[in-house]
Amino acid sequence: MTDSVILDVWCELQCPDCHSALDDVRALRARYGDRLDIRLRHFPLEKHKHAFAAAQAAEEALEQGQGWPYAEAVLARAAELGRRGEAVLLDVARELGMDAEEFDTALIDGRHILIVDADQAEGKAIGVTGTPTYVIGGERLDGGKSQEGLRARIEEIADRLLAEGAEG
Repeated sequence: MTDSVILDVWCELQCPDCHSALDDVRALRARYGDRLDIRLRHFPLEKHKHAFAAAQAAEEALEQGQGWPYAEAVLARAAELGRRGEAVLLDVARELGMDAEEFDTALIDGRHILIVDADQAEGKAIGVTGTPTYVIGGERLDGGKSQEGLRARIEEIADRLLAEGAEG
């Protein structure tokens, strides 16, 4: 058994619901630290025309060591991303002190498209239809309609899995 539990967060960086879900993600991170491996998974929705580019940019941020900080910063500017498009993705990279030119190149050469496509395909296969959706311990929790009670449910499952891991 591993001593950490994986929480996949299926997210879309132009999604206002994902932005409001960040408080839950931060609270979970604060509560569990390294015992909960929170993974950003991409599920760009067609209705948001910059979401696919944002997902690729988030993968580039991950390569540059700032996956979550970048995702959180872009989500905070989801409305601006809708208006200004990919320029916002580069602005955020610059503000976080990352190599913005590398971001630009990554968006042009499409080096992260396969990862985003694979996430999206896996999401569809397990029944993700909107964002945010959480998967922990094989259970899917849909936060696209309401965040209400989801964090408590995630904590309940995480506590159980961590206890089982400690016994194993």
